[in-house]
Amino acid sequence: MAKIKSVFICQECGSEFPKWMGRCTDCGAWNSMVEEVRGKPKSRRPGPPGLFYQAQAPQAIGEVPGDVALRFPTGSGEFDRVLGGGIVPGSLVLLGGDPGIGKSTILLQFASYFAAQHGTVLYTSGEESPGQLKLRGTRLDALEERLLVMGETDLSLIIEEINRLRPALVIIDSIQTVYHPEITSAPGSVGQVRECAARLMGPAKFLGIPIVIVGHVTKEGSLAGPRVLEHMVDVVLYLEGDRHHIYRILRGVKNRFGSTNEIGIFEMLEKGLQEVANPSRLFLSQRPTGAAGSVVIATLEGTRPLLVEVQGLVSPTSFGLPRRSATGIDYNRLVMLLAVLEKRAGLNLSSQDAYVNAVGGVRLDDPAADLGIAMAIASSFRGVPCPDDTIVMGEVGLTGEVRAVARLEQRLKEAAKLGFERCLLPRGNLESLTFKPTLKLVPVRTVGEALQML
Repeated sequence: MAKIKSVFICQECGSEFPKWMGRCTDCGAWNSMVEEVRGKPKSRRPGPPGLFYQAQAPQAIGEVPGDVALRFPTGSGEFDRVLGGGIVPGSLVLLGGDPGIGKSTILLQFASYFAAQHGTVLYTSGEESPGQLKLRGTRLDALEERLLVMGETDLSLIIEEINRLRPALVIIDSIQTVYHPEITSAPGSVGQVRECAARLMGPAKFLGIPIVIVGHVTKEGSLAGPRVLEHMVDVVLYLEGDRHHIYRILRGVKNRFGSTNEIGIFEMLEKGLQEVANPSRLFLSQRPTGAAGSVVIATLEGTRPLLVEVQGLVSPTSFGLPRRSATGIDYNRLVMLLAVLEKRAGLNLSSQDAYVNAVGGVRLDDPAADLGIAMAIASSFRGVPCPDDTIVMGEVGLTGEVRAVARLEQRLKEAAKLGFERCLLPRGNLESLTFKPTLKLVPVRTVGEALQML
């Protein structure tokens, strides 16, 4: 058997070195060294230790064994929605989020339900002791007998327990605290995170065990560690929200087994995270009536229509350079809409501070929110409130035109369910209408027409 050793490779030029150095002597790049393991047995395929696999012969895709539609429910309708209907056997799921947002809470609830319904669950934590996990499990009423907890950070020992127990589910909390003894770098380094994720793919793919790993996030909100980690896993989820508020949003950004960009809404209560059945009603529950700068828009998150309140505030600037602030909305999109309102609608916003907020902690990526954002800004600037029974949707172009939106029927049904009576929408949608809506439709072609209608 070949001797196993580690080498350090410069990511910039590919040069190899026997030990880590802060600066590459060949290309001069700083902090570019990544550790890799060399000398592994070439006859070994990735999988659990002690198990070797023969090369598989090609076969017709229709003859591949296994039920690709098999999914295990998580006990939460919102969690299942984001996963695409449940967790798939043999899948590798990565869950990220800010510290204290509720990642361990939702996973412990999921693990307890899974253990009660499907079999043994192995929950390994490198950040909390088994005693701390029991305290949380007592509070969440998650003391299921088949839920096994383990305070371990050595990945080789964790994989040994996986091979011995053959559990129905494995949870690793978190990947940054786990290390493999063959890698000499510290836990959480690029080499450790990449190698540990690769070793976990063996039990997941060859034994059909779904594995959920928790990942830390950076100050910018992205997953810490190498970007390749997101490419290796099957599903990437983010748990978003403010620790000072009770609402959490579980967002799917990658899913090999279902739709991406789905979201699930949860409420943090004493008994853990509870799903919210009607998020649109939740987002509009405290909406002020007759307030200038408040507009309700109909947006889509994956396949789910949501009604969200957008608030705009415009006030004269005290300095030479006006301030722009966007919460839950892309900043560059806000700047573009301000320029369109000034150039195409004649609003003098160059001397005004502008603030826009998507209420409820929602992040709006749907282009159909453009017209609602523009109307909220114009409403605050003119001091004229928009009608409370009206929703707004439409994509705004640089020439001031209002473009059609997708899945109009779903948006209108959600608005009618919550009691709205009018809808300001692009004229292009009205021309291709194939159903009879219950709302009064007000079509517009430009931003200027929309301002006159409202």
